[in-house]
Parts: sequence; C-alpha cells; structure tokens
Amino acid sequence: MNVIKGKGGAEVIVLGIQPGELLLESIIQAIEKHDIHDGIVLSGIGTLKRCNLHYINHVDFPPSDTVYHLEQPLELLSVSGVIANKEPHLHAVVSCKEAEVHGGHLEKGCEVAYLAEISILKTNFLSMERRLDEARRVKLLGNA
Repeated sequence: MNVIKGKGGAEVIVLGIQPGELLLESIIQAIEKHDIHDGIVLSGIGTLKRCNLHYINHVDFPPSDTVYHLEQPLELLSVSGVIANKEPHLHAVVSCKEAEVHGGHLEKGCEVAYLAEISILKTNFLSMERRLDEARRVKLLGNA
C-alpha cells in the first residue's frame, strides 16, 4: 500500500456541466483550465442521456476490461476518484428506471441530459502520479 500525505492549502472547484456537454471531457477540460495537478473528486451528481463505463473481466494480470454503453435517461448518482498528475481516474454509479443500477470506471462519451455537478478538491499539497507496474501491467498510484 502506498500512503500519500500532504500539508498545506487546498481549493474547491465546482463544475456545473450543461445539457449536451460530455461529462469526462468537461472534467478533463477543467483540470487543464484550472491547473488541477492533483486532486480528489468529492462528489458528482446529475442526469445523463448516455453513459459509457467499463468493468474488469477477471482478477488475473494483466487486467482486461469490457466497456459497456447505456443509452437511456439516467440519474448520475455518484462520481468519485483521484486526479494524479492531471490524470483523472474516476468511477460512476448511474440508475435508470425504478430498480436498475450500473457502475464502473467512467469512460469518455457520457452526454449530460439536464445538468451535472462535480465537486473537486484541488490539493496544492499532494504530489501524486500513476506508475506502470511492469510485472502486473497496471498503473499504480504513488508519490511523484
């Protein structure tokens, strides 16, 4: 386990993403615009017209994923994750209809229906990056 500690200030940046805009692409744009080198996505809610997520296929190495697409009215129940060295690693949970819930790693191409609100804690005191573990072929979080 890698533990990353920090001391110092932080900023909160809240994104109001508009109808028709793309969720992950808007977050990436905000990361660049607001120079969010390292941060934590604290919350994310809203509605989507379509959503692309991926899940893991097995627990062996190297990892293998399956991307799946949902194209229907969706409630965005949660977005959370870590931004390390300007690279977001985010997961999302969405629901549709009365009793259907889907979750996984957030992929590009998720279109906002009415709105999405994302809160990011920009940490000015952490220095993180993901490094490829050559043996396992997976990027692991650590100190920069």
